[in-house]
Amino acid sequence: MPESFTDIPLLTSRFDAALHYATRHHALQLRKGTPVPYAAHLLAVASLVLEMHGDEDEAIGGLLHDVVEDGGGRTALAEIEAAFGPAVAEIVRANSDTLDPKDDVSSGGAGWYRRKKGYVDAFPTKSPAALRVSLADKIHNARSVLLDYRTLGDDLWARFGQGQGLATRVYYRELAAAFERERGRLGAPAQPYVDELRRTVDAITALAETHQGPDSRTLFDG
Repeated sequence: MPESFTDIPLLTSRFDAALHYATRHHALQLRKGTPVPYAAHLLAVASLVLEMHGDEDEAIGGLLHDVVEDGGGRTALAEIEAAFGPAVAEIVRANSDTLDPKDDVSSGGAGWYRRKKGYVDAFPTKSPAALRVSLADKIHNARSVLLDYRTLGDDLWARFGQGQGLATRVYYRELAAAFERERGRLGAPAQPYVDELRRTVDAITALAETHQGPDSRTLFDG
């Protein structure tokens, strides 16, 4: 089959500028517990957004979705709005469970549960664009967790500051259910990715049950 082409570029110099902004902001950051540059995650998220037929604003949002949480805060959000426009800034804001990088980030702590519950509860108010970026983010993270869990076993959870990884697994089960509730707003090209997140989360749960036994807690049990 011959290659397909578009009449005008779907990704412009704005995308190039966002990639540079993201890689400079995260230049020293690695994926948790690995030697992998954090940019690998950002590129994966942007790729998945584009596969869902997201537009350039959404792809840029994918590149920048962690800037605010990972040290940038409100200052970075203002910079993003000035450089890339309010639509991108809103996607980034909706994908940040805190605008204050000094907020409690400990896995499983009271602050963590509060922020994650707030993030899930806000799904009905998030735009389809923001939800597609979030879905791409969670799919890539969940796939990484599953792959590493198969390789490392329960030692994986030490990366998250958790003895047995319960908080992370519960959170991802809640996320999968939240995306399923909102799937009608995500558009037809995103539907297979909603299902992919569910399959990946279910595989993580099944693997944990072979190690630790069944668990039915929800994020909202505290």
